Amino acid sequence: MPRRSSTKAGKQIRTQVEAYFAALPADTRRALKQVRDAIRAAAPGAVEGFSYRIPSFRLDDKALVWCAAFKQHVSIYPMTATMKRVHADELEKYYVSKGTIRFPLDKAIPSALIKRLVKTRVKELRGGRA
Repeated sequence: MPRRSSTKAGKQIRTQVEAYFAALPADTRRALKQVRDAIRAAAPGAVEGFSYRIPSFRLDDKALVWCAAFKQHVSIYPMTATMKRVHADELEKYYVSKGTIRFPLDKAIPSALIKRLVKTRVKELRGGRA
């Protein structure tokens, strides 16, 4: 049975994530929901959180990824060196900086790519070779 404090913390996180999504314009909300759904599909054991004032996911009690919405794009973080190396060809059409990848709102969200990126990140966290 979960302890009361974790239940309270879980409700607070859900409230923060819901408020974050509710504050977004409809098209941005839909795009970020697609990102969030892809992350969940790629890492079904991940626990959603809220840190740095954006939605986040943890796996095996380690930070997995964050996702955020902006005026013209949605992003996921971190973009590690391994993720960049493994998916270099696919990432060429997106803006990738040292630690993030941006998906423009005027194009379809590449859910399959996001799933592959997250699966690579999962392997990285678990010490496997990507």
